[in-house]
Amino acid sequence: MTRKIADIRRDYEGGQLDESATPDEPMVLFDEWLTLALDAEGDDGNAMTLATADSQGLPHARIVLLKGVDDQGLVFYTNYHSHKGSELTNVPHAALVFWWPSLSRQVRVEGRVEQVTPAESDAYFATRPRANQLGAWVATQSVVIPDRTWLAEREQRFEHAYEDQKIPRPIHWGGYRVIPDMIEFWQGQPSRLHDRVRYERRDGTWQHFRLAP
Repeated sequence: MTRKIADIRRDYEGGQLDESATPDEPMVLFDEWLTLALDAEGDDGNAMTLATADSQGLPHARIVLLKGVDDQGLVFYTNYHSHKGSELTNVPHAALVFWWPSLSRQVRVEGRVEQVTPAESDAYFATRPRANQLGAWVATQSVVIPDRTWLAEREQRFEHAYEDQKIPRPIHWGGYRVIPDMIEFWQGQPSRLHDRVRYERRDGTWQHFRLAP
């Protein structure tokens, strides 16, 4: 390694995050931050780390894309038979992390997870490019495969099967909604004296407070 990792430094600068000026509902603030992030980060603004746990309590994390936000929670789509799908079946709770470096901002989300309705999954699937729709059929996600040729041959078979036809959504593919119990907003500040405001849902009501950096 040509560069010493321990010597890497970055000074974080951004607007202040004052807990007394934040809204009562965290999704209001999340929507504001996400809107700015989509402008600042471009096509990566909706990327998020999804952390799940398996039946033995071992954690697993990967990057997925946020594809919907509503009053109930945050939505992403995947193969239900994937590793993360199996983990969410056994342990229906997850954590999300958004990192927006150009804004020096991070958001953490924790909560229970449920599948969205088939109608919601159908509606989103219909908006996907045709190649992505085919990909949902081609990719047996997380399964060991021999090589790239296996994928190419499988793709050709599905292209032929659905030639000149509307591609239906596979029943093994659809959405999950993370329903937050906790959302924490982090705004980077100089000297590592960052602003942190944490929302927690208690007895059905959101409460929020400042945390030490």
